[in-house]
Amino acid sequence: MYTETNQPEIHRTAPSRSRYEACIETSKQVRWDIDKDLLRGRQLDFATTFLPDGLSKIGELPFLEAEDRRLLSQIQGRTYANVFGLVERFINAKVLEVSRDHWLGDQKALEALVRFSDEELKHQELFRRLEEMIGAGMPAGYHFWPQPDEVAAAVLSKSTWSVLALTCHIELFTQEHYRRSIEPTAGLSPIFKDVFRFHWKEESQHAILDELEWRREDRKLTPRERDVAVDDFIALVGAVDGLLQMQAAADVTYFLETCAAPLGPKEIESLGTGVLRAYRWQYILSGAQHPRFGAILTGLITSEQMDRVARALAPLVG
Repeated sequence: MYTETNQPEIHRTAPSRSRYEACIETSKQVRWDIDKDLLRGRQLDFATTFLPDGLSKIGELPFLEAEDRRLLSQIQGRTYANVFGLVERFINAKVLEVSRDHWLGDQKALEALVRFSDEELKHQELFRRLEEMIGAGMPAGYHFWPQPDEVAAAVLSKSTWSVLALTCHIELFTQEHYRRSIEPTAGLSPIFKDVFRFHWKEESQHAILDELEWRREDRKLTPRERDVAVDDFIALVGAVDGLLQMQAAADVTYFLETCAAPLGPKEIESLGTGVLRAYRWQYILSGAQHPRFGAILTGLITSEQMDRVARALAPLVG
């Protein structure tokens, strides 16, 4: 049974082995069950907001009435959960792959990564369950277009360094989203808020393991291999943006089919721009601008390579 605990601080200056061990201890302390600890027989309340304004950016769309603001938060929240279910497909596969290096070596590192994998499988089930709950209470017509297995196969075709970089980026912004936006916002759906509270508790140690494995992979590379890996990372970010553009367009279409108040052409254009801007913030820019991610990345690559990453991100900021 899950019980509330304060997660022990894992000092970044500690040796790698002790950091793996600390992640194991945290995993044991915060372990939770979907039904007994999180859902507890509750149902979603569709009279509430799902995703807070700090992530949805709905506050930048002043022409929406209260009912439609709530609807758009629920559509974005639905996609938000589905995106996490999707990315955990390739994250889990990569974690299992890199754990191979520890099979006949550091058994604490192996245990930490096996726990990571087990928790990611649970998170995938959680987000499938949440999608079923949301789908049962919202009008028909919503589509989440990216296919998890196809996306995972495409991501995993890239270098391990780039996949671990993307993974670290994702799991750092996951924590930032919960702490800065979801946790402090009153009036959110209690179940939706709890999903990301419990998710955050296990993702906290995942980000540490991502960094350890990313750095370990980096030490294997020649300068030429690392340069190729940087290009792979840039390509992955571009691919993520392509998926966001597709899903943002689908979510806007669904909103326009189900919203209470009709919108004019200029408002529809602003809506499309606003939803894409929110998705780019949620899944790319909030991670790229995370101080820890920036510190790790700049410590591993050259200034010229960092400039290439910045140039790739620049159009998304606008």
